[in-house]
This record gives sequence, structure tokens and C-alpha cells, in this order.
Amino acid sequence: MNDSIQSGNGREPAGWSDAGRYGSVVMKFGGTSVADADAIIRLAGLVRRQSEVQAEDDKPPVVVVSALSGVTDRLIAVARLAEEGEVDRAVTSLRELLERHVTVVSGVTTGANQAEALAEVREEFESLIGLVHALAVLREVSPRSLDAVVASGELASSRIVARALAERGVAAAWIDARTVVVTDAEHTGAAPDMIATCERVLEHIGPAAARGQVTVLGGFIGATASGVTTTLGRGGSDYSGAIIGACLGVGEIQIWTDVDGMLTADPRVIAQPRLVPKLSFAEAAELAYFGAKVLHPSTILPAVERNIPVRILNSMRPEGSGTLITAEPSLDGTPLTGLASKKNVTVVDITSTRMLMAYGFLRRVFEVFERFSTAVDVVTTSEVSVSVTVDDAKAIPGITEALSGFAQVSTEGEMALLCAVGDRLRDEPGIAARVVSVLEEVPLKMISQAASRRNITVVLRQADLAHAMQRLHEEFFQ
Repeated sequence: MNDSIQSGNGREPAGWSDAGRYGSVVMKFGGTSVADADAIIRLAGLVRRQSEVQAEDDKPPVVVVSALSGVTDRLIAVARLAEEGEVDRAVTSLRELLERHVTVVSGVTTGANQAEALAEVREEFESLIGLVHALAVLREVSPRSLDAVVASGELASSRIVARALAERGVAAAWIDARTVVVTDAEHTGAAPDMIATCERVLEHIGPAAARGQVTVLGGFIGATASGVTTTLGRGGSDYSGAIIGACLGVGEIQIWTDVDGMLTADPRVIAQPRLVPKLSFAEAAELAYFGAKVLHPSTILPAVERNIPVRILNSMRPEGSGTLITAEPSLDGTPLTGLASKKNVTVVDITSTRMLMAYGFLRRVFEVFERFSTAVDVVTTSEVSVSVTVDDAKAIPGITEALSGFAQVSTEGEMALLCAVGDRLRDEPGIAARVVSVLEEVPLKMISQAASRRNITVVLRQADLAHAMQRLHEEFFQ
């Protein structure tokens, strides 16, 4: 459904070669950027300013929004209450969420826009209350049902944002993301069908953009080809923005959040980290994977395929330049780009004298981790041993038992990963040597450098993480 808002398989998807035809910027706003009425008013101002900048080119921005801050977590909790048969508590929670949305609508709209927005939001939540009653009777919430519940957050927030834009004189069209983002049926973590999605993007967003309307969609959600609601997984709103931007061939994908951009280190560990003004797609992916929370790792993928720059900006301080992520590495001369870390890591040491000269040993080891659906972060090997790290310890007892059938196994918890990232590591081996030498007084369990040679990762006791990160930050960024 495409609502205009009153103003006051191997082949390339059609249109991909026509880069920028329908919109030159995708603006994705996270939960904190739509947290309340004040946040949405700021958002509307940013979109109007972007629309005015692009007016001469007749390329209105496309806006993708998350649910209001904290709403997705509340909806997941509601689903669990329904599964436990606690229908009254579940409905009470939904009524509270509805009132929060009503308050936001009242703060950002008036007149006909307000009346329409209130009707849309109430209809969404009344439908959800009906679904929760049904789930409470079944006492079961399948992944498919959970997707149907949590999708309501983005459906409601995007409706509100579209009406708020219209209230401020921005011609806007709300589009149900489920009619655009086509996915497989892997509920709670669906993958997009890019060919089908791009065809839908051009079909639904194209005409609205041609009329000069800013299109507004909820992120995170999609649907199967047969129309069953799906979600892209937590953090998937960034992914939605990148998918749509890739299909349109836009000039830039903007991620509006509550921080100034990518930082050289976690501000909870380093008191005054520096802003990273520019970095490469590859560096951003490494930092995101190893713990930098600003960017969802999957966001990078569609942008990389289309070579579209991604800019991270702060909706509370829009005057900042943010962080620009491009295909090319920065040439500012900094040896490292940033530091990232993961806590609560477990090291698994696997030793077998039969490993020497024995093919198939590593296959047997990793088959065990696959059997228990446990991802491995860092791997180091010697002639008779393999050490790996995992950040999900739930399956460790079963993994240990399975590995013990053909090797000696020991584990060590309360460990951490500290990762130093920079494209210059590829060509300047002295930088890696500096990283290790700076940490000479810190007991290191493992040291690893990936095949890409863009990062060097050390495994250390969690208790030593803050000190080690501080030492590296002082050496390379202060």
C-alpha cells in the first residue's frame, strides 16, 4: 500500500544502471532519532533541509526509520508474556505502548494529519492486541509469529514520521516496507532477495519520487514473496536502508544515530576517543564485527556491492561532519583507524598428538562447532593444537564433550578480544610489531592477524582489557 500524505537470480535488477534516478540520498534514522516528539521534529527538520538541497535535481530523499527507542524490546517481551499465557499483562503493556505513540503523534501533528495518524496507530495496535490474544490461547510464539509482533514498531513509527513531515510542508508518501523488501522465510533473520526487492523498489518508490515526494518506510521489516511478514534481525534497519539505497543507486546512504560517528575506541573504556572522519568499507566491517556498535555489519554489504558511500551522523548534533565510509582507505596518515573489543569471550584449547601430519583433523574440530551452531571468532594453530574463541558460551559443555572424543580439551572464560584495525597494516608490518610491543606487560593468550591483514587481534584476560586498550590508544591516537 502506498499512501500519499496531504501536505500543509544473476541478472541485474532493472534500473540499477540508472544510478540516482529516483533519489540521491537514503536517510536512515535509528530508534533514538525517533524516540519522542522532539526527536521526530528534529528528524523532520533534517529531512526538509535535505529535500531543499536536492530540490533543483528533483531527487527527494528516501527515509527509513526504526521503531521508537526501546519499543522492539517491549514487543519481544509482550510476545513472551503471550507465550506464557499472561495475556492481561501482555495487553496492558501494549496499551502503554499505544499511549506512548499517541503522545508522540499529538506532539508532532495537528488537524487532519493528527486524526489520520492517530487512526493508523490505533488500528496497528488493536490488530496487534488481537494477535496477542490468539498467541496466548496457543501458548506458543513461533519465529513467524514473533516477526508479526515486532514488525508493528516500525509500521507505527514510519506512519508517524510520514505525517510529521507532511505537517511541516514536506510532500511525503508512506510505503509499507513489506510490499518492497522481499525476503526468504528465515523468520527473525531473513535475507533479502535483491532482484525481487529492487524491482519492487522501482515499482513503489519510483513513482512517488517522480512526483517529488519523500518516501518513508519502516526499516527492519520485509515479507516473503507470498506476503508473510519477516524481519531482518536486530540492527536490521541499517540493512534496510542500505538495501533500498543499493536498489536505487543513490549517491549516499546516511545513518542518523545518537553519536557523532565511528570513534577510535569504545567511549565507555576510553574517556576521550577521537572521531574517525573517514575509513574504508573493509575497515568499517572489521570494526563492526569486533564490537563497534555504531554500525550493523550487514549494512556494509549492499553499499560495497554498489560502491555507495555510507555516512554516519548525529541527529542531535547535525552540524557535525560525521564519519564517511567509502571503498578507498583514508590517506590521513594515521597508522591505525580504530580499536574494537569483545568481552565475555571463552577460549577453547584443543590438543591432540594425533593431529601431527593428520589430514581431516581441523574438519572434525569445526564440524563440532557447526553441530552446536556456535560461531568462532579467532583461530590459532600449532602442530599439535588448535585454539579458538567463541562469544556464546551456552554450548560449551556439549562442544567440550564432543571434542573430548578425539582430543584433549580445556576452556578458559572471562576473556576478551582486542582488535586493532587499519588498512595500513597490510603494507606496513612494523605497525603490527608496535601493537604487540606496546602490550608487552600484558599477558596475551593468543595473537592473530587475518588473511586480509587489516586487523591484528589479541586475546587477553577481560580484567586486562581496559588497560590494554588505553595503552594502544595512547600509542596510536594521542
